[in-house]
Amino acid sequence: MRSLFALLTLLTLSAPAFCQTDTDDIKKTINTMFDAMRKGDSILLKSTFHPDMVLQSAGVKKDGSTVLETEKAKGFIKAVGTPHKTVWDERITWGDIKIDGPLASVWTPYKFYAGTNFSHCGINFFQLIKTEQGWKIIYIVDTRRKDNCPE
Repeated sequence: MRSLFALLTLLTLSAPAFCQTDTDDIKKTINTMFDAMRKGDSILLKSTFHPDMVLQSAGVKKDGSTVLETEKAKGFIKAVGTPHKTVWDERITWGDIKIDGPLASVWTPYKFYAGTNFSHCGINFFQLIKTEQGWKIIYIVDTRRKDNCPE
C-alpha cells in the first residue's frame, strides 16, 4: 500500500513537469515559425507545419459584414519563405496554452512589422498536434487590424 501511495504521489508531482515540457516544445514550434518568417526561410517554415495545415483570417469588411478568408499553406510558405527586402517581424505575447493529449491550442496577441514599420496587429489562434517529429501546427486563424491592438 505504501508503494502504491508513493508511486501515485510521484506521478502527481511529476505531471506538471511533463506538461511544462510540452508547453516549452509548443512555444518552440511557434517561435521557429516566426524565426523562419523573419529569415525568409521556407524550409524552416515548412518544418513547423503539418502537411494538412489550414490558414484562415477572420475580419470585418468596410460594410461591417464578417468575412473568413482561407489561404493555402503552399501559398503562405511561398510568400513568407521567399526572402524580402524588409524583415517580416511578427511580435507575439504568449497567452493561453491548453493541452489535451496530442492536441494543443494557443492564443497569441501580436503586432506585425515590415522592417521597423508597424503594419497591423491582432490575435493568432494556433492548433497543434503532437507527432512523432514533435509538435506541428495544423491550424492558424487570425484577426488583423491597425488600431486597438491587444496586449
